[in-house]
Amino acid sequence: MKPKNAVMLLLTSLIWGTAFVAQSVGMDFLEPFTFNGVRSFIGGVTLLPCIWLLEKMNGKPEVDGTRKDLIQGGIACGLLLFAASSLQQMGIQYTTAGKAGFITAFYIVFVPVLGIFLKKAAGWKVWMSVFLALIGLYFLCIKEGFSIGKGDIMIFACALVFAVHILVIDYYSPKVDGVKMSCIQFFVCGIASLPFMFLTETPQIGNILDARMPILYAGVMSCGVAYTLQILGQKHANPAIASLLLSMESCFSVLSGWIILGETLSAREGIGCVLMFVAIILAQLPDKREKLKNGQA
Repeated sequence: MKPKNAVMLLLTSLIWGTAFVAQSVGMDFLEPFTFNGVRSFIGGVTLLPCIWLLEKMNGKPEVDGTRKDLIQGGIACGLLLFAASSLQQMGIQYTTAGKAGFITAFYIVFVPVLGIFLKKAAGWKVWMSVFLALIGLYFLCIKEGFSIGKGDIMIFACALVFAVHILVIDYYSPKVDGVKMSCIQFFVCGIASLPFMFLTETPQIGNILDARMPILYAGVMSCGVAYTLQILGQKHANPAIASLLLSMESCFSVLSGWIILGETLSAREGIGCVLMFVAIILAQLPDKREKLKNGQA
């Protein structure tokens, strides 16, 4: 992998990790559906000039799919993103930014496990990853009396939906322009948030303006900039190494929660974080068969 590609992917994970802080701070002013709705619309608008710039630099990408595939993929991804981000935003009210980041990263283990149902074989490393991650999740979330915080449950469900979201992207991305599909998904996510925002919450312009910094960071940086960096960074990159670099998001979420919000993790929670991160890394390492298939030594 070229150094510039690695830098772009690390910047992506840094932006996504620190976005947990923005989400946590944003909840001081806005309710979940309002935050996600506004954030998603900002993300979609941010990607519009990115699409124009990429086409100006590289021309229109060659894709095998049709316009119908692009729209179907964008809508499917947008609805899944709405479900996952809503669960995440509601859950983050009841847990720390660091824990939310680590539990959300559980999707990296879920993806290969769900792939079994799509007739994709899983090796021993996948099952070892699941085992380690479950132990890590126990240390991270199970408190005295074997209770689990409701925020942790919501974030866990969010990770599962994100795993499905990734598999849908994996299906459509070879067929369509990924940046355009992402732009559509953000607008769909924003539109899906509107009825819940107006029926269950009390959105006010003043509160949105008060939350302008975290919501702009989450919308512009996390949605628009980070996604574009991911697309550019993964070009001609080994997918296993790219995934490993992107999984650093969980570390950055803990570090940013500690530095910016003053959050702390107990020794027990720290052990859980380490075990989950080891599981995430192990799940992304290619096995010997994949190396041989790719012509590697």
